[in-house]
Amino acid sequence: MNLNLKRPLLFFDIESTGLNIPCDSIIELSFVKVFPDGSDKVKTWKIKPWDYEKGCQRPIDPAASKVNGVTDDMLVDCPTFFEVADEVAQWLENSDLAGFNSSKFDLPMLAEEFERAALAGKQLNVDLHSPLMVDVQNIYHAMEPRNLKAAYRFYCGGEDFDNAHTAEADTIATYKVLKGQLDKYPDTLVNDVTSLSNYSNKRNIDFAGLLVRGENGEAVINFGKHKGKTAREVYQSEKSYFNWIQSSSFMLDSKKQFAKLAEEFAMENGLKNLSLKWGK
Repeated sequence: MNLNLKRPLLFFDIESTGLNIPCDSIIELSFVKVFPDGSDKVKTWKIKPWDYEKGCQRPIDPAASKVNGVTDDMLVDCPTFFEVADEVAQWLENSDLAGFNSSKFDLPMLAEEFERAALAGKQLNVDLHSPLMVDVQNIYHAMEPRNLKAAYRFYCGGEDFDNAHTAEADTIATYKVLKGQLDKYPDTLVNDVTSLSNYSNKRNIDFAGLLVRGENGEAVINFGKHKGKTAREVYQSEKSYFNWIQSSSFMLDSKKQFAKLAEEFAMENGLKNLSLKWGK
């Protein structure tokens, strides 16, 4: 079944130096951009992982190298993410997103790289919270819990795909799996990116899921000692918690979302105080 698209859907996959998003970097990024007419185009970048604070190439965790087959010496002459960020942003323009486990790892990692590039002086207009996100793994786990290789066998004819754990092979396989899922579950899945995004994603406010939307749309803290409390409630009782978030080793995107909420709550308090002052 071909995808029913109103605008391009960008499948993507990332290989990285490790799994700790605030401390690791992208080493390979692959896009498969599928257009409403059914055509597609593919782009893959090999990227030198850059440590902006130390000003040097970030080493790959040996455990990651065993999985993705990439070693430090292979990336010495590759561009950094800072150098390819403009081109990556152009591919993202006016597109929704799709991937396999991408809402938990690939999307947060990509957002972190853009935030680092922006802090290093790159002028970008990228908001990865705006596109719809279809996580094919979440659909798969809801229907047939396993991994990408098993998903490909299950939905795409029973054969394994070549070059698993290279970004491009995984990205193309993910595209094929989503089409197979639409064929297999026509009574459950609607061939529409908005519906697929709603089906496959939680209501995270930040990519790490430290903040989620409650039933009434209110921001709720989703970890630690304040888990289950609204961010507004915590701001009123413990403003220093928001300062602690900014000084701790959380993802830059998470810090940004907490800062936005703090600014919103401070403005609300200011308006409330002004109303009380004037007796309104």
